[in-house]
Amino acid sequence: MAASKAGFIGLGLIGGSIAKAIRKYYPDCELIAFDKSRESLALAVQEGAIDTACSSIDDNFKGCSCIFLCAPVSCNTAYLSQLKELVGKDCILTDVGSVKTSIHEEIISLGMEECFIGGHPMAGSEKSGFANSKAHLIENAYYILTPSAKVPEEKVEEYRQFVSSLKAIPIVLDYKDHDLITGTISHLPHIIAASLVNFVHDTDTEDGLMKALAAGGFKDITRIASSSPVMWQQICLKNSRNISHILAGYIHALERAKQAVDLGDEDTLYSMFESSRDYRDSMPNSSAGPIKKQFAIYCDIIDEAGGIATIATILASNNINIKNIGIIHNREFEEGVLRIEFYEEDASAKAAALLQKYRYVVYET
Repeated sequence: MAASKAGFIGLGLIGGSIAKAIRKYYPDCELIAFDKSRESLALAVQEGAIDTACSSIDDNFKGCSCIFLCAPVSCNTAYLSQLKELVGKDCILTDVGSVKTSIHEEIISLGMEECFIGGHPMAGSEKSGFANSKAHLIENAYYILTPSAKVPEEKVEEYRQFVSSLKAIPIVLDYKDHDLITGTISHLPHIIAASLVNFVHDTDTEDGLMKALAAGGFKDITRIASSSPVMWQQICLKNSRNISHILAGYIHALERAKQAVDLGDEDTLYSMFESSRDYRDSMPNSSAGPIKKQFAIYCDIIDEAGGIATIATILASNNINIKNIGIIHNREFEEGVLRIEFYEEDASAKAAALLQKYRYVVYET
């Protein structure tokens, strides 16, 4: 795909990051964008991430080799009718939403299948908006492509190579398969995390002992419950059929677990924990999936004045940024007293090696 001109409808975290990646690898590509936030557009122009800020979806978008729909899922489908007359026969229209069925159905109803290749970069951040976008956000992240049935194979291959040139990892899937897969490995875990946190909240003691004692394993498995309520509300509404079916299967699995506990079934209980351990341990140690990996180490320290400050100073003096640091009071599932979280995997590895050099006992996650 000749990246000569690319347009963006929405310029938040994902749209901004893709625009910056294109600017990095295709510096001569003309980049234009429309966003409801004038501040985001002004910042993008100021930083040189885009060339033209558009006040509406207009003729500026004619002649694009690719147009990215990067607005919220519910908005992307509404923009399609405005784009229909602006998309040329050689243009690739794509999106970045985490639910594909609804937009594919709209594409079919509008007769736009010959140009649409759905997209889902499995990357993100706890921070949102263009101000937090970065060119390497999609680097080494899986980027799912869901071509419409009428898109020529050569156009799909051209776009796959383009995504790869941005250093992402393209995978081509049927859009219905995409929604079932992400429903299971991404949407379900978020629902489980949210419902588990709410369950603890609703059943906590009057003096809040559950909240006070919750740490370690509990906080790790419910971390994603801190995600955007609006985004996950929309995902559940847009992928409701798949999620309902997946939830029914998961509830059945929980019922089998309850039955094993009720019956004191030693073999079934052992098998459940053994098989889950083995399958999880076989998963690649990569952050390219839909749920962002944490980069953290645990460290043994003596409880004395200045202990944490000393470690923070060692890391800071070696230009290693700390995302979070704190004492683990509930260490039932953890090794080490101090938990240190980093923004990047490289920083975590460097910190572990550095602290070991200073004779600290370090446990890597």
